[in-house]
Amino acid sequence: MSLPHDAKPNAPSDEAHKPHNFLRAIIERDLEQQGGQPERHFAGTPGDAAHHAAGPLDPARIRTRFPPEPNGYLHIGHAKSICLNFGLARDYGGICHLRFDDTNPEKEEQEYVDAIKEMVSWLGWDWNQGGTSHLFFASDYFDFMYRAAETLISAGHAYVDEQTPEQMRAHRGDFTTPGVNSPFRDLGVAHHLQRFREMRDGKHADGAMVLRAKIDMASPNINLRDPALYRIRRATHHNTGDQWCIYPMYTFAHPIEDALERISHSICTLEFEDQRPFYDWLLEHLAEGGLLAKPLPRQYEFGRLNLSYVVTSKRKLRQLVDEGHVDGWDDPRMPTLVGMRRRGYTPESIRTMVEGTGVTKQNAWLDYGVLDGCLRADLEGKAARAMAVLDPVKLKLSNYAEIFGSLEHREPSGAPAHPHLPELGQRQFSLGPELWIEREDFMEQPAKGYHRLYPGNKARLKAGYVVECTGCEKDAEGRITAVLAAIVPDTKSGTPGADAIKVKGVITWVGVHEGVAAEVRLYDRLFTEAQPDAGGRDFLEVLNPASLKVVTAYLEPSMAAVSADTKVQFERHGYFVADRVDHRAERPVFNKITGLRDGWGK
Repeated sequence: MSLPHDAKPNAPSDEAHKPHNFLRAIIERDLEQQGGQPERHFAGTPGDAAHHAAGPLDPARIRTRFPPEPNGYLHIGHAKSICLNFGLARDYGGICHLRFDDTNPEKEEQEYVDAIKEMVSWLGWDWNQGGTSHLFFASDYFDFMYRAAETLISAGHAYVDEQTPEQMRAHRGDFTTPGVNSPFRDLGVAHHLQRFREMRDGKHADGAMVLRAKIDMASPNINLRDPALYRIRRATHHNTGDQWCIYPMYTFAHPIEDALERISHSICTLEFEDQRPFYDWLLEHLAEGGLLAKPLPRQYEFGRLNLSYVVTSKRKLRQLVDEGHVDGWDDPRMPTLVGMRRRGYTPESIRTMVEGTGVTKQNAWLDYGVLDGCLRADLEGKAARAMAVLDPVKLKLSNYAEIFGSLEHREPSGAPAHPHLPELGQRQFSLGPELWIEREDFMEQPAKGYHRLYPGNKARLKAGYVVECTGCEKDAEGRITAVLAAIVPDTKSGTPGADAIKVKGVITWVGVHEGVAAEVRLYDRLFTEAQPDAGGRDFLEVLNPASLKVVTAYLEPSMAAVSADTKVQFERHGYFVADRVDHRAERPVFNKITGLRDGWGK
């Protein structure tokens, strides 16, 4: 799959192009049936049926939500859900909530809450609208969830099961064998209410019992075979501390959260499709009990976006960090959004990629090169240019003093900061008797079609003079330590004599007298295989040993004062960014984002 090279991303505040897809068709159908106005009452804050009944009609035509669990850093796979939910709300006069599904205290931390908020905002989205924040936490609804659980028990729709986990697994059945009812299933409402309250009050050990929905142990959908609703888990929660020792299961909590927030379209990834019957079952029974207001949320599923050459499993990403294969969650090789930001990817490029992939009911694999293409399309029109030498060798100009009268003379030169943005001005640099050039720009024995420096050949110094190569210097081991050349007089770029001599090779360079020494980190893909964990393979076996190479480079003087996170095109090398963590004026550090073309071409 590919996107146009000249694609330009839309900012979230822009009037976006609206490609048709099945989710848009659903929303447009729903709005048409409602006469363009929502049927929902919304009291301004999440709440139960009585709370919303007292409120006005919802001013938002639709409500969506992005509901991450704060148990890790967001990765590129989350970007699609973020852009889809916030984008649909934007396009249809709605509101998107940022909600933390923080129902698992053992894995969730405030660090992840803060990081998720930062990344959603970095991508360009805002959960504040009309002066109101729509940032919510599932843990704020724990009291209601407990009340909902007791309502289900009282109505005969839930029971406390005291079987061991092994017994429950054995009695659940499989796709060809129906499950077996628990011996505790029909002990009576009073018994189950008492046991559930004992669970709440900490009178039983972790794992001793669970609350289960009473649905159908013979259902062909295994998710409806009396799924667990609550478990005992003594763990300190990042938001509620030690207030609770029982916690709701995700499949129980998530529909309730949607209903309390009056979500109209609950948009999930495809793996939740089998959970939709339980989602509907739960909300219908709670609405029948008078706890939730109608109309109820409806769940819709879309296919995940999988990017080649990365893994997005939180467990595997944590393994990469914990075992030291990468330098933290924000390592520029990681597919986490914090890592991609540090690498230099722009929010605009990610949004363009997501929009270009469309929305379908199938999971999709996208070649990593598509993301790089979106990045190039974004940076081409705004990243300033500079010359950089990444594998330096000296070029000594033997007749420099003869041409300019002195070795101390510095011949001024310059070039536009951007070839198509004159408002960015000119960058200035100068010629001296010794220059840094790329080692690959000289060959003693040139290969066929080689047009740069070799003895007897002429090439142009970019924005400078034509020079003629006269040889090289070597050390005792035969390694080339300097290239020798002579300036061809009256050939300076921009002067009348510039075209007097035609050459095929043009060389980038940096003056030894003014070059800015910098650490440059040449990042590449973290894995050598497009699907690193395909077929159960150990993904660590296909780590790319060349995913990071660190070099000392020399940059033109315009790079001396750039600030962290500045993106630039190093001419002929690609796009780079001043590292947002390590870059300092006295110690510049640049990361390679991507080359000028796809180096992993077919």
